[in-house]
Amino acid sequence: MTFGDFIRILFSILIPPLGVFLRVGFGLHFWLNILLTLLGYVPGLVHAIWIIASRRTQDGLPR
Repeated sequence: MTFGDFIRILFSILIPPLGVFLRVGFGLHFWLNILLTLLGYVPGLVHAIWIIASRRTQDGLPR
């Protein structure tokens, strides 16, 4: 995990969609995270941390 990932996780604790946006932009995972956060804070937070901690880029290739 990089320092940037750590900062994204800190943002995600406050506002889960923000951390996802900083990682993947306005993609499918961003909108899914907004939906999960509206359904409950914890599902949105878990999804955000999972997206940030995953070691894949937007195109699906390993970094």
